[in-house]
Amino acid sequence: MAEHNESGKDGEVMARRYLEQNDYEILETNWRLGHLEADIIAYHDHKIVFVEVKTRLHTDYGDPEDFVDRKKQKAYIKIANAYILQHDRDEEARFDIIAISFQDGTPIIRHLVNAFTTID
Repeated sequence: MAEHNESGKDGEVMARRYLEQNDYEILETNWRLGHLEADIIAYHDHKIVFVEVKTRLHTDYGDPEDFVDRKKQKAYIKIANAYILQHDRDEEARFDIIAISFQDGTPIIRHLVNAFTTID
């Protein structure tokens, strides 16, 4: 497996642990809608939280969250709508990013709450 794929999977594990330690209930991991995928779907503070996890070993080309572009945001909104309909949920949805980078081999986890909303 490529190094970036392994770091991505490791990042998702770190993100799940981080969320659980902060009283998030993990509802789904790697939930798919066709070819689209939500890394983590959680429940917290009476909201369904759709979490995109971005892990970068190096930030030479930008911070991890910089790679959640408009296309990815639109995909998450589509996933959220489908998940809420399929699971008959009526809570408000929120979109977070967990950005993981490394400094001297140590993971730095940043949680961007409500990182994006609807797209024009």
